[in-house]
Amino acid sequence: MKRRNFVKSAPFIGAGALLAPGLSASEEVESKAVKNHREYWLNLLDQIAGPLLNAGSKRRLKKDMPVETTTGSTEKASTYLEGVGRLLAGLAPWLESDSGGAAEVGMRKRYRKQAVETVTSIVDPTSPDYLFDHMEPQMLVDAAFLAHAFLRAPQQLWLSLGRQAQQQVVDCFTATREVNPYYSNWLLFSAMIEAFFLKNNLPFDIMRLNLPVKKHQEWYLGDGMYGDGEDFHWDYYNSYVIQPMLMDIVTVMVDKKKMKEEEMLSIARRFTRYAAIQERLISPEGTFPPIGRSIAYRMGAFQHLAQAALQQRLPQDVKPAQVRCALTSVMQRLMEAPDTFDANGWLTIGLVGHQNSLGEHYISTGSLYLCSTAFLPLGLPTSDDFWSDADEPWTSMKIWSGENLKADHAL
Repeated sequence: MKRRNFVKSAPFIGAGALLAPGLSASEEVESKAVKNHREYWLNLLDQIAGPLLNAGSKRRLKKDMPVETTTGSTEKASTYLEGVGRLLAGLAPWLESDSGGAAEVGMRKRYRKQAVETVTSIVDPTSPDYLFDHMEPQMLVDAAFLAHAFLRAPQQLWLSLGRQAQQQVVDCFTATREVNPYYSNWLLFSAMIEAFFLKNNLPFDIMRLNLPVKKHQEWYLGDGMYGDGEDFHWDYYNSYVIQPMLMDIVTVMVDKKKMKEEEMLSIARRFTRYAAIQERLISPEGTFPPIGRSIAYRMGAFQHLAQAALQQRLPQDVKPAQVRCALTSVMQRLMEAPDTFDANGWLTIGLVGHQNSLGEHYISTGSLYLCSTAFLPLGLPTSDDFWSDADEPWTSMKIWSGENLKADHAL
């Protein structure tokens, strides 16, 4: 099915154009203002999510979803779970919300139904799309993304499942304990599964919660950055995985009295500092440094900034509206590139268009749906400052237009 490109019909900031001579950053943003950012985001979300959830809800995921890899192989069993778990982790706050006009409400109702049908299908042993018929290390990773989706949308994703489907989810998640996680950000995948169990008053393993938190406290390197294991890696894994998962895991632990609130404070301060860094990484043109592995996750590189906006953990000097404008700029810069989607609307490997060589050996079609995590602020109501305030230039736009801002300081 060839999907209409909704995005190109929507108004947006003209990211990619240099600052016009003689214009301040505020005037530049105003001159290229989006008429409706939320509408633009929803149109793009629809374009990304539509093929996958339409196929999943009809139990045709394995039939309809292409499998692109960098090796040329079309055999990658985990790719389907990657697609479902990562997509729903990004859509979950929006699915859980009730804000928006009639068109948005109708679209959300449709995706709630399709999401529940898709999850029900992938955990059902009788379904052609059953995804837990064997256990391999990657299954832990994407079961954790699905668990994160359940934490972000407890009512609309978890509690909306039938009892049988819920038990099947629990059985599938429990089976991931067979996987011995690498001594890296992978520890958080085990912890996320256990946080889901803890949140829902199910049997959990406290060691699988305490150890990953303890190790990441030890792996903190300073100024809002954690190592991926003991060493520093210049990539976006603090955003793809580490800080969004760590923040939500410890929040559950505090809520359930398994951690003292004061122990979470340092993690929260680091979280806000890294949000400041992320916002400054976005150039006036909506680009960012293509550094490190997994760059084909596209705007998933800014999951952390998106979550900071959703949870109102932004720095005091960073306005929600400037984050909105910065993220819109990134979305347009990446997702408008030719060949980002194939002829049937599925994502292709690349950062700006189809760039297969940018994918590592573990990257496949399903992996790419981590980009949906940039949509987390759609969980905020339309009345929130993030959506209702006037357009605001982001930090790099202000500085490169010559505005006299205060100096940045380390945490």
